[in-house]
Amino acid sequence: MNKPDQTDTDVLIIGGGPAGMSAAVWCSDLGLSSVLIDRNAAYGGQLSSIHNPIENYIGRIVQNGSAMLEHFTANLERANLEGRTGTPVTLVDMDGRAVGLEDGTRLSADAIIVATGVRRRELGVPGERTFIGKGILVSGAKESRSVRGSRVVIVGGGDAALENALILSKFAAKVYLVHRRSEFTARREFVDEARRDRRIDFFLETEVAEIRGDSAIRNVVLRKVHSDQKDELSVDNVLIRIGVQPNTDLICDQLDLDRRGYIIVNSRCETSKQGIYACGDVANPISPTISTAAGTGSTAAKSIAEFLSKSHRGGL
Repeated sequence: MNKPDQTDTDVLIIGGGPAGMSAAVWCSDLGLSSVLIDRNAAYGGQLSSIHNPIENYIGRIVQNGSAMLEHFTANLERANLEGRTGTPVTLVDMDGRAVGLEDGTRLSADAIIVATGVRRRELGVPGERTFIGKGILVSGAKESRSVRGSRVVIVGGGDAALENALILSKFAAKVYLVHRRSEFTARREFVDEARRDRRIDFFLETEVAEIRGDSAIRNVVLRKVHSDQKDELSVDNVLIRIGVQPNTDLICDQLDLDRRGYIIVNSRCETSKQGIYACGDVANPISPTISTAAGTGSTAAKSIAEFLSKSHRGGL
């Protein structure tokens, strides 16, 4: 990596979701300068994709993620930080505590916080990307009325899959829930309600092998997990909810990760490299929630304040 263009920042924060925004606010309160970097045009991370009411964030009940983001950005606006949106990070040097941005800028700091979050896991089957915008649904809550009278396949067996099935069954002619295991991992109340819904059919121990169509989705190929038997099912829409994967592509060979690719941290949000911290969903497979993201963001900032104080005193 070339010599950084900026070297007078205390903290570089990679990722502008709830964890990164919380870390930036706390850095400001603790007297630390920071640069908050996000690849998207605006901060918020996955908040922009939450279309259901948020009722379990203590002290605040809102109609959706966008409403929650308004409260977060109001706090962010009072913070002393440098914001960089729409600038993807293309290179990370954990040893040098520096990053390279897509626009060619190089930044370094005394500490780095990785708050890159997670992304939805893909099936990796033919047709999955071909039909984005042509029948592949992004959100059941947001697009529920667009499936009125149609046939929808939902892939997955967790809370998100079952909850979306229940939402879409109120509008769709038929909802087919496809899950590769024999049992669902979703909450019992979701499963029981779905089993009572006559518009929802189940395909267990089954997976989607291919999505087919022309200008729109026409059918999916289903494959039995244990026999490899294949069948075609006529459908109009597909919604994929098979979990998430952490965004650790740029740092996977520089920090210790668990078997699923999440960054391993201790209770202080410290990673395996001194001066590098991680918070939010990218380091938390157990409780990927807004509450946890905000809390670990503040933990990372406070840990860095202590780390830098010791460094300046020559205590390290």
